[in-house]
Formats: sequence, structure tokens, C-alpha cells
Amino acid sequence: MKKLVSIVLAVMMLLSLVPAALAEGQTEFNVLSGISALSGGYENNTVLNAMQEQVGIKISWDTWSDSLGEVVGTRISGNAASKTPIDAFQAVGFSNFDLMRYGSAGTFIDLTPYITPEVMPNLSAILEAHPEIRAAITMSDGKIYGLPAGEQMGTAGIGREKDYSIFSVPQFSMINKAWLDDLGLEVPTTLDELHTVLTAFKDNDMSAKYYGNAAGTTIPMSTGFDQWCWGQNIFYAGFGFTNWPNDVCMDLTVDKTGKVNFVSDDDNYRAAVTYFHDWYAEGLMDLEMFSQDTNQLIAKCTGGRVGVSTWWEINEIMGEHAADYVYLPVLTGPDGDSNVTLRTGGAINGGQLSITAQCKDPARLLAFYDLWYNGETVMQLQYGPIGVYFTEQDEKGMWKSITDEQARAQFGKSSGELKSQMEVAGPKLILSEYYNEYFYMEDRAMERLADTYDYWMQFVKDDSFYPQDCVFTEAELDDIDFYRADFERAISEQEALWIKNGGPTDAEWDAYKAYLERCGMSTLLDIYQAVYDRYVAAK
Repeated sequence: MKKLVSIVLAVMMLLSLVPAALAEGQTEFNVLSGISALSGGYENNTVLNAMQEQVGIKISWDTWSDSLGEVVGTRISGNAASKTPIDAFQAVGFSNFDLMRYGSAGTFIDLTPYITPEVMPNLSAILEAHPEIRAAITMSDGKIYGLPAGEQMGTAGIGREKDYSIFSVPQFSMINKAWLDDLGLEVPTTLDELHTVLTAFKDNDMSAKYYGNAAGTTIPMSTGFDQWCWGQNIFYAGFGFTNWPNDVCMDLTVDKTGKVNFVSDDDNYRAAVTYFHDWYAEGLMDLEMFSQDTNQLIAKCTGGRVGVSTWWEINEIMGEHAADYVYLPVLTGPDGDSNVTLRTGGAINGGQLSITAQCKDPARLLAFYDLWYNGETVMQLQYGPIGVYFTEQDEKGMWKSITDEQARAQFGKSSGELKSQMEVAGPKLILSEYYNEYFYMEDRAMERLADTYDYWMQFVKDDSFYPQDCVFTEAELDDIDFYRADFERAISEQEALWIKNGGPTDAEWDAYKAYLERCGMSTLLDIYQAVYDRYVAAK
């Protein structure tokens, strides 16, 4: 009873925001929704039922996990002629292409007229404060056919002034401080200093000397090649960038003027691959970096063989030797400069809730979904009700979640399994600030964000980035699909060859850039620029 009262009280505070104009009209709605295979269903969900009661509607849930795509295809094509038409599709995974196709055909209605302070006060306030979210759900025709969904996890969630995504800097570089101390060396601050240190690790065979491993087993530096959190790319900061050169989407940089650029044909990129060839030739970089997988890298690191590596965090990759390692700063390059180029994260999509043309009272149904955009409500939709998943509030008013021990004692399952059973799929928008206002994120994420903000962001000169959630037209996607694979392959293969074998000479560099043009580089760049410009305009 206590948990239901908590839910009702939270929703009642929002009732005053539901417009009086909703007093008449359609009150019963049919919603087809995707659902977790572990979910107990939505008909008896206390959170959803309390929300429906407050708005004065009743939803008949048609939920599917298996065969969802097939069911949606069948129902959406026959919805206009159905005796029980579907008023909304929820959590069925529509892409932006699907939204445009069904929206332009009149199957889905434009939600823009309803996203107002009168009908959807919560969502309207969010879009006012976060114009980038509006941009992410605005299609190329200027209309909105789906409500925003996404989970941000940024530094605002730990109380920092600026909100940087947890994915902004995926690679943390680390060095064996115990080896440095043994050799009487300091933590490097430049690439040239790191070169000196790596040479000392190799010449003194520190894996054997310090950990007693077999002679000759020391690997001064081991990473993957152009990998997400375990590549060599963070060391390119000394040349002005840290993006993956061989991934078109993540390679894009945007400067303060809004100009989009590929790093992979810039002179500083050429300088970087030329510089690191010397390291590879001297045996300072792992000869297996181009072929090894994460398990092989972790085995080397946990075995005490690696002096420098990259990963999401130290503990996860270094195992029992983790205490011997510290994070490296962003290292300056030969010209005395450095820069970290940020990546995007927490992408927003609009494919989690769309209203069909068969709905007779979209405003009333959208008033219900507007309640999803209240922080304390969405936390219950994401994890479980107050009184079940959230057990108590601390002195700050922040909700504490149930522990594994409590969950097993009360419900016979872990807290993760309880979440999977209770979670409601749909247009849930969890903003970074919710973690500082309503409930806590996990401890490891909080530590990661603190390190990102306090330790790394001092090296970021321009925090512009290319958003993951830009909206592309069908024609643009077709052109990208046509060129992208060859373009990325050309860059990746050449980068690897230059690091291994040296180069490029002037002739090789000119030939390389000409080949990238034949692979569609200018066409791709024009598309990404046009899409970014639309995104900015939609904000």
C-alpha cells in the first residue's frame, strides 16, 4: 500500500499540469508495445495504472517480445481497417527512416502541435532546456513523429557544472608507476618522455625484473588498433585529435564555426602515423596490436607483462597488478601541443512512441505520456516502483535502490533480475541531472565521470562534437551505404601499413588523398555537413 501511495502522490503533483480541455473525448486507448521477455506485463503495473487514473484514461496493452517485428508489420499495414485500431505504437524500435516513411504517408501524426506547455508541460520544459533533444527527434521535413527516448549519463549527474557524456573520452591511458619508481623515472607528460620511458621498460625487461616473469616477456606498450576503449588513439592527442581515423562517424570533428571535418586526410594525421612508426619499429608498441582481441590484451596485462595500455579503467584490465598503475595525463606532442577531440554519447531517438492517425484524441493520450517525462516517474518506469526497487530516501531526498541481498531475500532474485521484470519499455528520457536530483547511478559510473571531468576535460580545447542522433534522409543513407565501407577500409588499411612499414612519402600521401576522393570522401563530407547543419537549425 505504501508503494502505491508513493506513486499516486508523485503523479498527483503532475495532475495540475494536465489541461482542463481533456475533460471530454476518447478515454480508452489501444497501445501495441514491445516488452522484455522477463516482464510480467503491463496490465497490473502499479506505476502505469496510477498514471492512467490521474489522466482519466484506460489503456488496453497488446504486448509482444517474440515476433514483435512481424506483428508490428502486420498490424501497422491493416490499422486503418481494423475494428480495434491501434492508437499508438510503443517500444517497437522504429528507426528514423520508419518514422519518416509512416509519417509522410499519414500513418503517424505530427506531434509538434501537441508538444506545448498546455498539453505536454514536462516534455516542453525539457526541450526548452535541451534543444539538442528536439533536434534529434525532428525529421528532415521539420516534423516530429515520435517522442524522445534515451539515457544520458554525464557529469551533470555528479554535480559538475558542464555535462560531458561518460562516452566523451572512451580511452584512459595508464602506466606502471611501480616500474617507474623502480627505475627512478617520473610519470611522462610528453610523447617524447613516454618514448624514453618505454625504451627503459624494454631495455630493463621490467616484466622479468619486477614481477619475476620469464626473460624477454616485457611489452612496453600494448593496445588494440583503432579500438573503442582499448586502441592507441588517445596518444594521437599530441597531434591534435583522438578520434578513430578509420571510423567515418566517430572520425568526424566539428569546430566552433560548425565546420565538419575528417581527420584522416589532415597533415597532423600524417605526422601522427609517421611518428608512431618509429615506436613500432623499435619494439615499443606491441607487434600483435593489429590482430589481438581483448582477451589476449587482458591476459598480457593481468600477467604483468605490459607497461602502458589503454582501457575504460585500470582495475578491469590490470587485475591483481592494478595498484601498481596510474593514469597518464594527455601527452603533448613534438610541437608542445595537445588536444582531445570529444565523442558523443547518450544518443536520443524518437522511435519509442508514435501516435497513429486512427487515434481520436491524441492530446489526452499524450498527456499520459507527458507524465513519463517527470524524473521520479521515469526512474520507476526504468527500474521499478518506489517501495519495491527504490527502498528509501537519504538526507538529500535521493532514492536508494534495493541491494542484491535485499532483493533475494524479498523476491528470490537479484536486483538486476527484479529490474528486468519491473521495467517498462517506451519513451523514457533519463537526463544526466536526474542522477543528481532523484536517484544515484552506480558507483563505478560516478567514479568514471569524476575522472573524466576533473582529470581529462582540462585538456579539451573545443568541446564541440558530431552528434550520434543526427537525422538522415533516405537518400543520404543510401549514399553513405554506397561509399562508407570502401572509404573506411582504405583509411584503416593504409594507417596500419604506415605504422608498420613507415611513410608516407609525399607521393604516397598525394596518392592516398586522391584514392580517398575516389572512395567518395567529398560526397560523404558534404552529406555529414548538410545533416549537421539541419541538426543545428532544428535546435
